[in-house]
Amino acid sequence: MRLALAQLNAVVGDLEGNREKIVTYLRQARDEGADLVLFPELAVTGYPPEDLLLRPGFLRAARESLDKIAAEATGVVAFVGTPWLDRDLANACAVCADGEIRGVYRKHFLPNYGVFDEHRYFAEGRDLLLVRFEDAIVGPTICEDVWQPGPPATDLALGGAQLLVNLSASPFYVGKAEEREEMLVTRARDTSAFVAFCNLVGGQDELVFDGHSVVLDDAGEVIARARGFEEQLLVVDVEPTFALGRRLRDVRRRGLERSRESVPSFEVLDLGALPAREPAAAPEIVGYAPELEQMRLGLALGLRDYVVKNGFADVVVGTSGGIDSAVTAALCVDALGADRVHCVSMPSRYSSEGTRTDASALAENLGCDYVEIRIEAVVEALNDTLREPTSGGPAGLAAENLQARVRGVLLMALSNTHGWLVVSTGNKSELAVGYSTLYGDMVGGFSLLQDVFKTDVFRLACYLNERAGRELVPASTIERAPSAELRDDQRDEDSIPPYDVLDPVLEAYVELDHSREELLEAFDSEVVESVLALVDSAEYKRRQAPPGVKLRPKAFGRDRRTPITNRWKG
Repeated sequence: MRLALAQLNAVVGDLEGNREKIVTYLRQARDEGADLVLFPELAVTGYPPEDLLLRPGFLRAARESLDKIAAEATGVVAFVGTPWLDRDLANACAVCADGEIRGVYRKHFLPNYGVFDEHRYFAEGRDLLLVRFEDAIVGPTICEDVWQPGPPATDLALGGAQLLVNLSASPFYVGKAEEREEMLVTRARDTSAFVAFCNLVGGQDELVFDGHSVVLDDAGEVIARARGFEEQLLVVDVEPTFALGRRLRDVRRRGLERSRESVPSFEVLDLGALPAREPAAAPEIVGYAPELEQMRLGLALGLRDYVVKNGFADVVVGTSGGIDSAVTAALCVDALGADRVHCVSMPSRYSSEGTRTDASALAENLGCDYVEIRIEAVVEALNDTLREPTSGGPAGLAAENLQARVRGVLLMALSNTHGWLVVSTGNKSELAVGYSTLYGDMVGGFSLLQDVFKTDVFRLACYLNERAGRELVPASTIERAPSAELRDDQRDEDSIPPYDVLDPVLEAYVELDHSREELLEAFDSEVVESVLALVDSAEYKRRQAPPGVKLRPKAFGRDRRTPITNRWKG
């Protein structure tokens, strides 16, 4: 059997554009002699369509688009991810062959954790489908179905499926692809079946889908793997009937068969014999990128698709001469090209000559448009305006935040004038403890580093320079102690713990949900009490932060939903 896995980048709601892409890959698969072409989960609509699924007109249009796709499925069978409405709405795989929809498999397990909310939209499937190509039997599943260690994968295998296919929209975080493949290896071995996993690729709001579609044999050995973070049609020849020998030797499935209280019913769709052909060349098994390269690729793809899919031409970054804005600007250039990135330096009376020089050098290194706008006159005008109502003018934190908000106003003015998207520069460490200014440095349409801890920002800066083979981020920027430069001799460590102390506590509390007692056993008590108080009191700020790329297993936002009004301190 010749398989084609269409790892495509869909756009939520772009039914016509998604259909054109699906049909293009379908025709390419047919031209390459494929018997079966797989498309990702909900490829017709894009994933996740969220409350678009509650609109009957959207569902009708999705069905019309699916019918047009099915009409193109001649000379090749297509498994297409789609919403399917009959008695209720299902997350489904439509089996398209001979120019029509021949069968439908409905997803059994609907994830309702982390970024997933599928119980809100879909009914759980109950039936099983087997698709027969003479001696070769294929069992379709969708995403979460194959993460479960038992049915439906085991039921499909016991029903005779030698090839399990999985249409997926599996979001990225660093290391996710390797974890996912470990699971697929186990699933192939447990079921003594070949496994073909076809994943979505591309950015959708804060989510990134990394692709890395893969095909494994019945022993769990990888026989083909697609590239990560880009579209690809992966074509591979497999012999599903080879699984028979392994099954005859593996007595475990007989024990599993005997232990079942009832035998599930199957719909069997017979699509005829496979044509004889010469074997195709062995596909490349593309390796996984190392950690920092995965970060770079994920951030670049997430930003690029957010900009392109939302119709922005250029982006603007407020560059302070600090590490966060430098890495943000460098990643923007990586994703979009230097001609689409505008760097704006907005020094105040507290900005050092070093940071001003570094901001200019960064733009020169990156080849970006650069402008410097001094903010002192604007700040003084606001101070004069506020002198009477504040009894002498803003002081302390109010005076510091006033500067940050002036910068936010200037960036948004440029955005409104030129149509540029403001990319904010805050990192996860700052967002976690609230070390940021609402309507100031938090202003923007996209927060690229919002899921990157500060210690990783430094690592990324060094990596970007190393990868480029030259200095993109100035060395002095990397070496300088972090400072907001909103008052004389200010350092971040005046207000929060050093980042190498702070970040491990944040990871344990925010991402691993360790309790206060657990944290006190592992870290300095004074640091723990300070950090927990800061994190818990900053939830109202995070609710107002722009979206940004999810890069870690637990990001702020959909992954971590904490009440703003909350007195639990554990």
